[in-house]
Amino acid sequence: MLIEASIIYTSGIDYIFKVILTGPGAVGKTSLVNRYITNTFVKNYKITIGVDFMSKTLKINQNKIAKMTIWDIGGQERFKFLRQSFYEGSHGALLVFDLTRAVTFHEMKSWLLELQQSAGIKTPFVLIGNKADLIKDIGECVDSNEVRMFAEQYNSIYIETSAKSGDNVENAFLQLAYLMMNRQR
Repeated sequence: MLIEASIIYTSGIDYIFKVILTGPGAVGKTSLVNRYITNTFVKNYKITIGVDFMSKTLKINQNKIAKMTIWDIGGQERFKFLRQSFYEGSHGALLVFDLTRAVTFHEMKSWLLELQQSAGIKTPFVLIGNKADLIKDIGECVDSNEVRMFAEQYNSIYIETSAKSGDNVENAFLQLAYLMMNRQR
């Protein structure tokens, strides 16, 4: 499904969405949001302590305007006690894992459970396999069929992205915006 979008600046906003970017540490969450908001990639990031915020206003399907406030949540275990309060009031989430580290995908059930317990069981999410640009050098580390089945099991979609190249990053956020918009209807 193709979703058209463009950045706009207007007061006629139809939807305001709180989006959570969540998943294990060092999977590229901050890189993804920076690529989406500023279209830049910085090779070396410092860990996110607590949460960082960014926002973007976009037009979905030529007739609806949405503002997404994106909460980039620290993925390290030591921040778990902080995260639960950040989930509250979320309209959707991007659950991110690293395609080059299979263990980060195997942790997705616990991340999804954390999201559902704090934001609600029906909170829409998009499952993101990030760092697709590294697969050619490292090789396939995660079974994509298993990932797709996981996403389908929870009525979601799976998208592979590269924050470095920008591949599919905008599409991931747009797909989530579409899911959140449909849930609001």
